[in-house]
Amino acid sequence: MSRALTTQADIESAINGYATPGEDHFTRGGAASPIRSISFREQREKWSANTSLPAPLNAESLAKMLDRATKSKGGKVGIRDRICCHQWTWFTMTMATGGIANVLHSIWTPYRAEWLWYIGLVFFLFNLCLFIMNCVLITMRFIMVPGSFMSSFLDQMESLFIPAVVVSIGTILINTCEYGIPMTGPWLRHTMEWLFWIYIVVSVLASAGMYLVLWSTQIFPIHTMTPVWVFPGYPLLLTAPFASTLIAADASASSNSSVHKLAIAMCAITVQGTGFLISFMICAAFIYRLMTQKLPRDMQRPGVFISIGPSGFTVAGIVSLGQQSRIVIPDSFQGSTHSIVILRLLSTMIGLWLWGLSVWFFLVSVGSLWKYVRPECKMPFQMTWWSFVFPNTALVTATLALATAVGSNGLRIVGCVMAGLLIIVWLLVFIKMLRCLWKRELLWPKEPGN
Repeated sequence: MSRALTTQADIESAINGYATPGEDHFTRGGAASPIRSISFREQREKWSANTSLPAPLNAESLAKMLDRATKSKGGKVGIRDRICCHQWTWFTMTMATGGIANVLHSIWTPYRAEWLWYIGLVFFLFNLCLFIMNCVLITMRFIMVPGSFMSSFLDQMESLFIPAVVVSIGTILINTCEYGIPMTGPWLRHTMEWLFWIYIVVSVLASAGMYLVLWSTQIFPIHTMTPVWVFPGYPLLLTAPFASTLIAADASASSNSSVHKLAIAMCAITVQGTGFLISFMICAAFIYRLMTQKLPRDMQRPGVFISIGPSGFTVAGIVSLGQQSRIVIPDSFQGSTHSIVILRLLSTMIGLWLWGLSVWFFLVSVGSLWKYVRPECKMPFQMTWWSFVFPNTALVTATLALATAVGSNGLRIVGCVMAGLLIIVWLLVFIKMLRCLWKRELLWPKEPGN
């Protein structure tokens, strides 16, 4: 006779065939008795007995805090109440918009079409406005809901998106190099060099610190795993693209170099490699999760696209730096007169290798959306839909960088077509976001636990 499901371990065992160990499991000095694997029919029977997984405690406390703040006026919801619902996930919008500006500049570089440059400039300026808006709204939320700032670091979902602020800043800095340095004097080049070193320090501390907070306060069962776990490492993945953009902008603005190119390139490669390896290990865990638990739920499905970013950004940065080796590295670097040719060839080979990995993840991510072609299957809109855009900007810029490196017009055309489709996706997601705002599906109080 089966016993009642009364504990978290019982419920998780009924659903998944195992239970996630808590800290008390390891502090008792021994392991609990093994949990019997159950069949799919038994899972369905136990799940149907009016049992549901409780929401994480931190997420529930944050939801209750916001619910109290937004329903303090007798149930009437106003602008102030909707601002209280603003979360870190909104910075994914500025990541995606800045990425589109970067893609347009990458297309403009080989063709030099002025209309492309101006469209990219519009996206850049629009992204600055969106970033300032998000900063104001999130600050107002923290002021109007005391305690919500610290609670956001303890929420299982929202805490993963806190590094989106750093990534948004990184995209803005990259766009500033692309659209600002060629139009201004040397002062901006020196400023961006200082900001590069500041970004390096901030990205390393933010990534390590955020993971340490998560590992100290949260327990993430493997069946809930998505590539969103990579997000705290994303700030590291923009260092090589930032460095290559800064060096290229400095070279195009003046023949007299005013930035320390070699130091910037070497530091960027170091940090980029660290970010890629961290992301690669987490993506390996995601493959394991897919093999044992199938694809994520509908609301988590957009996060699958995040797995495209690590290899895409690494290709875009490393290949571009390799092509710039003639202006970065002295001819006699490491005592070899052939070091420049070797580095350019090596960066191209590594780029092709990782580009294939990024394309593979892209195909898997697109394939995971196949079920939504059917009218009866719908994916609820969340701000994580911007994952359809930002990671794919990395794949597009990587494709264009490789096209330049290998001199392939066909590859460049493929990159341009992908860029055009990506702009359409950005527009569709942005319209959907505005529609959900109007229909009160975004920035609207929800019941605790939803």
